[in-house]
Amino acid sequence: MEERLQKVLSQWGIASRRHAEVMIQSGRVRVNGQVAQLGQKAEPERDQIELDGQIISARNRPGYQYWLLNKPKQVMSSCQDPQGRKTVLEFLPEAIRRGQGIHPVGRLDFNSTGALLLTNDGDLTFRLTHPRHHLPKTYRVIVTGHPSPTIIRQWQQGIVLAGRRTLPAKVNILSTGSSKYTELEVVLWEGRNRQIRRVAESLGHPVKQLHRIAIGPIRLGQLAVGQVRALTAADLAKLRHTLDNG
Repeated sequence: MEERLQKVLSQWGIASRRHAEVMIQSGRVRVNGQVAQLGQKAEPERDQIELDGQIISARNRPGYQYWLLNKPKQVMSSCQDPQGRKTVLEFLPEAIRRGQGIHPVGRLDFNSTGALLLTNDGDLTFRLTHPRHHLPKTYRVIVTGHPSPTIIRQWQQGIVLAGRRTLPAKVNILSTGSSKYTELEVVLWEGRNRQIRRVAESLGHPVKQLHRIAIGPIRLGQLAVGQVRALTAADLAKLRHTLDNG
């Protein structure tokens, strides 16, 4: 039976539907030798489907991969960039970089650093990015100036962004050693676009540096900037437990 191509790729564990759409739009997917179009349908038992030049099917789909990257600054949280900027996939071992359907789970903006998961498990990607799970993410943030207790309480309680109030957050002052900057630890249970930067700006304390140190129970630890490590079975068990109980 014919299905939309992004649904087929998701069902095969190649990518989430959203990332499959990006792959199709980027020209990485072919059906019967022709570059696929978004919305195109395919019959998995009849049509030849290729990703990055490699034929894929339900029988020979790549094994699931799970990686943690300490993302450097000025790197795109995407599989490809039309402007030719460095992407997070370039930090994976070359042997698995292509033809595996690996994609970033969510994103960190261009100038932010820290923990980013990469996988080709579409179901896990969906669960990690779905708002109903409220997976906590922990950040070290350096802001300009010295936020007052009132400002910190506003941030903790949530402010209105684009007509909608942010969820309550944990915000703790870690250091005020500098006369110009304050270091904070911020824990969010939602992930709106550039949320921390927008909230800090709204409260009068723009972000100077933003570094994510944990995604749920998965922490960077001693992982160096620009380095990746494969998640262990214990990591995955803790992550799924957090999602199941979140």
